[in-house]
Amino acid sequence: MRLQWALGGLALVALVGGCTSSSDPEPAAPAAPASAPAWTEPATYSYVLSRGCDTAAPVGRYEVQVKSGSVATSKRLDAAAAQPSGGAEEDLGPATGDTGEEIEAFTLKDLLEMAQTAAEDGGEVTKAFDTTDGHPVKVTIDVGSGPECWNVSDYASAS
Repeated sequence: MRLQWALGGLALVALVGGCTSSSDPEPAAPAAPASAPAWTEPATYSYVLSRGCDTAAPVGRYEVQVKSGSVATSKRLDAAAAQPSGGAEEDLGPATGDTGEEIEAFTLKDLLEMAQTAAEDGGEVTKAFDTTDGHPVKVTIDVGSGPECWNVSDYASAS
């Protein structure tokens, strides 16, 4: 009998405790990170493309102008002008940086398509987008030989 009274008392306390209200507001849930809006490639825009996973020392930096959905101009920003040497027979190696490797610049739509193709082929792909307008700001692709990183900065849409 005492057990029934004790259980009944606990149930009553739980019921009354659950029905009381407090003047203290409940803590707010942490804000979810803002997701990027869907991005549609404008006909005309410009951006700086940095190739390499070390943002402090990229392999190459390019200023790209896109017009009518195609690359109109591309200028390498970090290549030092090479001066010919006095001996014409000497092979000085690449004149455009550590490896001399040049890339053909591409549109941001092409960058996203390249990432999609790599993912479909089994590569590991990560993408980051600007939370204001949704343009890509970083794409990393790893198809097994180490990651390849593309960073986008100074994006400006003309439309």
